[in-house]
Amino acid sequence: TGGTGTLGALIARHLVTEHGVRHLVLAGRRGEAAPGAPELVAELARLGARARAVACDAADPEALRATLDGIDAAHPLTAVVHAAGLLEDATVPALTPGALERVLRPKADAAWHLHELTRDHDLSAFVLFSSVAGTLGLGGQANYAAANAFLDALAHRRRAERLPAVSLAWGLWEQASGMTGALSDADLARMARSGVAPLPTDEALRLLDTALVGDAPLLVPAALDTAALRTGPATEAVPPMLRGLVRIPARRAERAAADGVEQGPDGFAERLRGLDPESRRHTVLELVRQCAAVVLGHGGPDAVDPERAFAKLGFDSLTSVELRNRLNAATGLRLPTTLLFDCPTPAAVADRVLDRLLPAAPAPLDAPAPDGPEPAAATGAPETEAVLEQLASASDDEIFSFIESELGIS
Repeated sequence: TGGTGTLGALIARHLVTEHGVRHLVLAGRRGEAAPGAPELVAELARLGARARAVACDAADPEALRATLDGIDAAHPLTAVVHAAGLLEDATVPALTPGALERVLRPKADAAWHLHELTRDHDLSAFVLFSSVAGTLGLGGQANYAAANAFLDALAHRRRAERLPAVSLAWGLWEQASGMTGALSDADLARMARSGVAPLPTDEALRLLDTALVGDAPLLVPAALDTAALRTGPATEAVPPMLRGLVRIPARRAERAAADGVEQGPDGFAERLRGLDPESRRHTVLELVRQCAAVVLGHGGPDAVDPERAFAKLGFDSLTSVELRNRLNAATGLRLPTTLLFDCPTPAAVADRVLDRLLPAAPAPLDAPAPDGPEPAAATGAPETEAVLEQLASASDDEIFSFIESELGIS
């Protein structure tokens, strides 16, 4: 599956040249109409293999059954490589049922149908192309992580049923594919900060060969850059699965203490108090611009125009939340997830952050009231605003905990 895509074509060539495969079915939604499909079939023919590009939605069990029934009985099915997939990244609150279905269907549904419809075949290999997103938990890929975690579990289940299976939780391939080709510089920078480096194609194919002769149901062929995790910003969380591999040096904390962006809430607020008003705003604005530059993968804050809208700077829902999280870590505030919506430019965010860190002193109680009628009392208004602010900045876990507490769920 995914046989006419970029990775599918690479795997097909590799199976022919390195494993002596001579008959292939390249299944994809568009079959021969897929870009490059006729050329791929012709290339494989020159290499001595007979390949067919077949239009098949593997997530449709009847379409998949028809494709399997169409395989030449003289050359029966002996191996499956499930390489189909789709990305549709978003933060969890922005995920829709459609976004879940579009990602889960070609990965999880297709894998299950392949499992069910081939379990009586005499297969030598059942290879599932999973993703490190399901292992490390990469930001914005909850739907994709879930789909790939299903593949990992399916491999374990097949092994328990004494059926061949291996799930490969791939890291990022250096070779751009139909999915990864759309990744922005910010996406790639975020993956690099999480310790995932691009995997050269020749090395990835060697890892595939190693996996095919092993007996583990789940492997993680990925290039991990632990040095990036050790030397990264203090505000950058190390993925839980990698914490046992990374020892954060003490000098990182020392460096953070000397860095205005990362010295932590108490130090940053105290530093502001010692500055005049103009310097305070400049310092906070530089913090916002520096954090924005890191999120977008820029070299420094000079690349971030303080008056340019975040949308025009290249921010989306995922990078907006990442910027908010960085500012929270640097300042100790609990800024709402709607921060960049409420404050559409770096300058506006800086003003909001400064006001939250060092709020203006309230007017004296005996200050003369302005002319005009006395405003009506708003009973409970301050309390309501406080609750709304807490909800806006609360994490998902905190909201769920509050709901469970109110409902009496233990």
